[in-house]
Amino acid sequence: MLADKLKSVSRRDVLRLTKQFGISSTLMGASALTGAITLPRLAEAAESTYKKRFKLEPKFKLKFGASGFTPQNLLIERAGCLQFANDLEERTDGAIRVEFIGANQICGQLNCVKKTQQGIIDIYAASTQNSAGGAPYLNVLDYAYMFPSRASQYYFLYHPGSQKVLRDQMRKRHKIEFLFSHAELRGIQLGLGWEKKPTVKSVTELAGTKNRVTGTQLGRIAMTLMNLNPTPIAWSETLDGLKQGLIDGAETWAGAVAYANMSPVVSQCVNLEFFCGTEHTAMSSATFDKLGGELQDDVMESAYLAQVHVQAANEASLVNTVGFSDPQLPNTLFKKHNVRVAWMSEAAKKEAEEMCSPQHQPKEWEKWRERLNNWSGGMDTYKFIYDIAREIPKDTLAENVEPRRWWKG
Repeated sequence: MLADKLKSVSRRDVLRLTKQFGISSTLMGASALTGAITLPRLAEAAESTYKKRFKLEPKFKLKFGASGFTPQNLLIERAGCLQFANDLEERTDGAIRVEFIGANQICGQLNCVKKTQQGIIDIYAASTQNSAGGAPYLNVLDYAYMFPSRASQYYFLYHPGSQKVLRDQMRKRHKIEFLFSHAELRGIQLGLGWEKKPTVKSVTELAGTKNRVTGTQLGRIAMTLMNLNPTPIAWSETLDGLKQGLIDGAETWAGAVAYANMSPVVSQCVNLEFFCGTEHTAMSSATFDKLGGELQDDVMESAYLAQVHVQAANEASLVNTVGFSDPQLPNTLFKKHNVRVAWMSEAAKKEAEEMCSPQHQPKEWEKWRERLNNWSGGMDTYKFIYDIAREIPKDTLAENVEPRRWWKG
């Protein structure tokens, strides 16, 4: 991880470089280095990146609010933020310059989308579920058990149908251009109170537990139906909630546990895979419209490149960095902190699905399904996405999904 490589560079030296070359140039330079990073190497990379980025005066300067992301944790959860920013600057030969502002310095998970809509920032990265408070149509991704696998999520993101049912609607309703996203599926991350208990094999074993839920309304429906007592807690407060035992667990995904440094306070990663965990990057429609046709094409091509990068890199990171595999590799975060992955059998997943999905519990979903269908202009949003997600075999590996440019469908 970059954090380990930077151990030989003091915080004071890093701050000095950011003052000299700017935060974005330093971070982008650091992210491109491999092997051990020393101060001279980091300074050279930062200076080289700075000179390349500032050789011409840009036509557009865009602020990118990347919630809690840093170059270090973007090497754990591969959300593609820096790859997108780097490629966009290079692709436009400096006509667009991106100021990357992560670590919750300008916006957090719950308000990045709102600050983009307000014009405070131009681009943001956050989970669709946390962003659903400011852009409720994002709930369309959160029907329970709509996606059977991570592969089906990536297949949907590349599919021209995603343009129709998701991207076009986000633009019309929320003035947001949905660009690309990482893809995982959510489970319940149990705190240390479950450390000495047997590995969970069924959602019924969690009945009555108290679990953190994100801003998604649909996620709460599923959790209520599974008797998981959804408790709204801000992402920034979830770590303390688990540490202090205020909640039994948290509804999130494996990569999020790892990147947010929650591994030390999580004992079991219960892999229910009951709805989306999608850390997306999006742009203000007002900003996008100002760019003009040629630069808009560049944005889309950079988004496509970032999507391809995320698809491959995050799948590798789940195994090699997070420890989301069986057996777990040594030196992964889950292995170091004794986080057990509670893999669910097909029967156990079917049990959970029958408890909470729209297919098996249609009445519980009627209100939100009708609302989302109306917002979409009359599409049956659940069936539309459900069908696309099943166009590929269930056992398709996520890294084997063929990339395609969704807007050229």
